[in-house]
Amino acid sequence: MTPLPAAIEATGLHVSRSRTRILRGLDFRIDAGRITGLLGPSGSGKTTLMRAIVGVQRITQGTVTVLGRPAGSAPLRHDVGYVTQGASVYGDLSVEANVRYFGAMHGATAADAAEAIAAVGLQEFARQKAADLSGGQFSRVSLACALVAHPQLLILDEPTVGLDPVLRAELWERFAAMADAGTTLLISSHVMEEASHCSSLLLLRDGLLLAQLSPAELAERGRSHDLERAFLTIIKAAEAGTIGADRGQEESQVTP
Repeated sequence: MTPLPAAIEATGLHVSRSRTRILRGLDFRIDAGRITGLLGPSGSGKTTLMRAIVGVQRITQGTVTVLGRPAGSAPLRHDVGYVTQGASVYGDLSVEANVRYFGAMHGATAADAAEAIAAVGLQEFARQKAADLSGGQFSRVSLACALVAHPQLLILDEPTVGLDPVLRAELWERFAAMADAGTTLLISSHVMEEASHCSSLLLLRDGLLLAQLSPAELAERGRSHDLERAFLTIIKAAEAGTIGADRGQEESQVTP
């Protein structure tokens, strides 16, 4: 039986801007229907990688395949949702109008818009102008606008930044439900405690992929159940040049 294609696959991915290397030789494979966390400190290349996957970032070298097609291919426009750090909605329109507007680009119906609004818990604010919402609610409007097209792959760039712990927990519950229903999610964060919500993790540092592993494997390899401490241990090992063999083994596991 032929295996299904990966949701995302990168081979030898390099991205440079103005002679500065942003991503350096990334190789990884992300399976469909799972939550993958893209974790690393600010400046590690997370947003650049997400842009490359969506197809709006020029690749210097290597390849990125998304749902079996080259990243940025026209047929992927209806299958990939992307939510940036900055909310991309119209403040003078209601929540419902925003979601229906973006949904119309994908042939979505009014029922689809209502479903997307409900999925992010904004039903009671549907008629309210986006500009009148709280910061956390406003960010969820962007998520609803991405969900209305029912994407197979949803890419979220630090969606929980600035949210209180209750809202963060609610969003992660919704992400888990989406993955259970078959959606593939790639979610970036610099908050290591969020790693425990993911099935798989990509750990970035200075444009390098330090590891692709599960939260349990991160705790084991970093010798700590505190995932932030475990990540710091891996970073220090990388800086000391002691994980070269481990990286080679991981790349052989994630590269077909």
